[in-house]
Amino acid sequence: MDEAAHRLDFDAAVSVYAPDAVWEGRASGMAFEGRTEIRGFWEDMTVAYEEFEWRSEEILDLGNEVTFVVSRASGRPVGSSGWVELRLAIVAVWEEGLIVQGTTYTDIDEARAAADRLAEERG
Repeated sequence: MDEAAHRLDFDAAVSVYAPDAVWEGRASGMAFEGRTEIRGFWEDMTVAYEEFEWRSEEILDLGNEVTFVVSRASGRPVGSSGWVELRLAIVAVWEEGLIVQGTTYTDIDEARAAADRLAEERG
């Protein structure tokens, strides 16, 4: 999925989500349900950039079908010479090999604590 996101191959990137998966942004308060909405969010987010990169810095399997990922998104907005960057964490819940719930956090420590709690609760 990480390589697909880096290539902006949205079809491949959302193929790891369950058809009815939910993607939530803690800081933005936005939520998207289903592959089509999640794909649309990623397309909408990247269209404002002439160049865009997505890289995961850390990927942890916490057990009990919970993963914790720290990623960095950076891009050069259309018509700009400067780059903007966002570092975020994603807590994902998996079932039968697909993500059913993804939550993004801009506070990495908050996300790590939430992921640890969730993995423990699901154990």
